[in-house]
Amino acid sequence: MRGSARDAARLPLSVCVLAYDDEALLARCLDALGFADDLIVVVDSRSRDGSEKIARERAQRVDVHAYRGDIEQKQHAVSLAEHEWVMLIDSDEVVTPQLASRIAAFMAARVDDDGVAGGEFNRLTLHLGRWLRHGDFHPDWILRLFRKDRARWVGSNPHNRIEVIGEVERIEGDLEHYSYRDLADQVARIQRFSDAAAAAMLEEGRPFRVFDLLFRPPARFLRAYVLKRGFLDGLPGFIVAVATAMYVFLKYAKRWELGHRRS
Repeated sequence: MRGSARDAARLPLSVCVLAYDDEALLARCLDALGFADDLIVVVDSRSRDGSEKIARERAQRVDVHAYRGDIEQKQHAVSLAEHEWVMLIDSDEVVTPQLASRIAAFMAARVDDDGVAGGEFNRLTLHLGRWLRHGDFHPDWILRLFRKDRARWVGSNPHNRIEVIGEVERIEGDLEHYSYRDLADQVARIQRFSDAAAAAMLEEGRPFRVFDLLFRPPARFLRAYVLKRGFLDGLPGFIVAVATAMYVFLKYAKRWELGHRRS
């Protein structure tokens, strides 16, 4: 941990960062979190790079934990938080100075319990050399700041979200998202996420329908590229819309394949 980490007053806030093979981004992520009193990094035990070393140089606490699922990893991270208010982010996300100042103002307003239980950030993704400001990637309001005793996870792996009991406010300012190294990285993640989604559908007993396989992928493309104006992001917007449609196609195709194998 850096010697200056507690030289100034910090917000009574626990920030939990999830890291996996992200040494290229983790330092930038953690260096933007100096406003938090309690900084925790949970490193996936499968990480093979220098993520753990970087985390130990910059965070108050580091925990190396085996990954058993997205929800499970997040729950473990939050269980380590000391404060009532928790912020949960990934190591490929960076809090901008503007967002940090808005978070401080938000926390100052929570001195008296006013019924607000969560705060949403608008995530802005950099991909294919461009900040994507349209399509399925933006606006991307996500609840990442919450009272831990009023929060619960809903949905299934790999796609889930936090819900809170109480009001939720939107906090202006970008949460920068350096999600993909390149298109190949996006395709590799689509493979992993579609595997997990298909397995979850099978486990939950959701039947395969030809309708889903035939019509949901083109509907997703039209939503991202036309309705949400992904075309305004140029060629990257088109590529991203096709990629998201491919994810939907693979999810349902793999659901059929799993059921076919089982039968």
